[in-house]
Amino acid sequence: MTNSSQQNERFNELLGIIREHVISLKSEIKTLKKENNRLKQKIEDMQGNQTDIMSAISETERIALRNQVSGLISKIDKYIDNDHEIH
Repeated sequence: MTNSSQQNERFNELLGIIREHVISLKSEIKTLKKENNRLKQKIEDMQGNQTDIMSAISETERIALRNQVSGLISKIDKYIDNDHEIH
């Protein structure tokens, strides 16, 4: 076998290895794209099912919740003010 023939054979061998890697990577890309699309759809479905907490409750419940929060804030403020007066 001549040197040129050996080089051609080695080149073709390496080219075959590269082709196999490319085919493998293309297959992996295809699989990952499918998984990515599946996950995107899952996220869209989950987002579609979510509701804002304020839109999920009635106006009366919102007012009651607002009053409770205001009451808690007032109690915290009083506690903080009393704590500062003692020290």
